[in-house]
Amino acid sequence: VQLQAYGGGLVQDGGRLRLSCVASGSIVSFNVMGWYRQAPGKQRELVASRTTGGTINYADSVKGRFTITRENTRNTVYLQMDSLKPEDTAVYYCNAYSSRLNPSEYWGQGTLVTVSS
Repeated sequence: VQLQAYGGGLVQDGGRLRLSCVASGSIVSFNVMGWYRQAPGKQRELVASRTTGGTINYADSVKGRFTITRENTRNTVYLQMDSLKPEDTAVYYCNAYSSRLNPSEYWGQGTLVTVSS
């Protein structure tokens, strides 16, 4: 399965973007799908994740501003990002984990989000 991330770009402080992560196959087998980001000079961090059971986890820094949704019928996971801040600038990666597949973890190629002040 390959993951393809879309939707990054340049936006002003306070703006919004929606990222999409499209899988080449069914995402039903993935227990968890989510988004990570890596800013220049920093480690990759979890932004948001969603399990097949609907459990959602957000980084404290994005709570109330970002929303992760999952559409199994479209093999797609979205990250709606509102009220963007310059500190949200990073390369965003989608991630998928399955306890039933081998390999169990998959990454997309990353999409750059730049928020200007």
